[in-house]
Amino acid sequence: MWLDIEDRGPVRWLVINRPERKNAIPGDGWATLREAFTEFERSDQRVLVVTGAGGDFCAGADLDPSRIEDEFGVAAHQRRMKVVGAAALALHRLTKPSIAAVDGVAVGAGMNLALGCDVVVATTRARFSEIFVRRGLSLDFGGSWLLPRVVGTQRAKELALSGRIVEADEALALGLVLEVVEPDELEATVARLADGFLQGAPVAQMFAKQAIDRSWDVGFEEALGWEGRSQSICLSTEDFVEGVMAFHQRRPPRWKGR
Repeated sequence: MWLDIEDRGPVRWLVINRPERKNAIPGDGWATLREAFTEFERSDQRVLVVTGAGGDFCAGADLDPSRIEDEFGVAAHQRRMKVVGAAALALHRLTKPSIAAVDGVAVGAGMNLALGCDVVVATTRARFSEIFVRRGLSLDFGGSWLLPRVVGTQRAKELALSGRIVEADEALALGLVLEVVEPDELEATVARLADGFLQGAPVAQMFAKQAIDRSWDVGFEEALGWEGRSQSICLSTEDFVEGVMAFHQRRPPRWKGR
């Protein structure tokens, strides 16, 4: 199996394990990836970490020249792309925090897999690219939606139309990543970040994620309406009572997710 799943307490690590192919996703692997995201959402795990094995994150789709003309035609490719889109949507719809831990290459759908997570931590040797146009392809795995929201419309077009490589220091300056660390510090840094997410109440985190994701598509008045409705629900949860009590008793809260 090319996708390893390891639960470390309440944190689930999802490791793409095809280092001989720079962790490129096999042709039939998108449904596996979607199921992994869906299963995490159903699980009791609180935080998802997505990473790659062997010094790379993900080289996107595994393009096999020997099969490049199999089922050639728009209809067949449309069916395949629906599966790719379903995996991206499953990641986007997660109500729990997700972290991309990027070492080495994150290109094509691999870059957008990283951007689809809530935050990205990269090593000094990480390299990003929306490489699609250099393969005769357009953006996929949500890149057309994710990229302009991260770097702005003009920079998104420059990256998408050139397909150039972005080194770690530029990725940090552009806001593609939250933090850049040495390779041997990546796992510990991500573990600390995940631990920080564990301090938040699950229901509150769900609404916060949804509010931020939808903020680009609604006006301020609509955003206030969403805040009012979601906050009313949060104020009615056991976790709100626990949060207040823990604050006054000067102890860590014990979240129940309800």
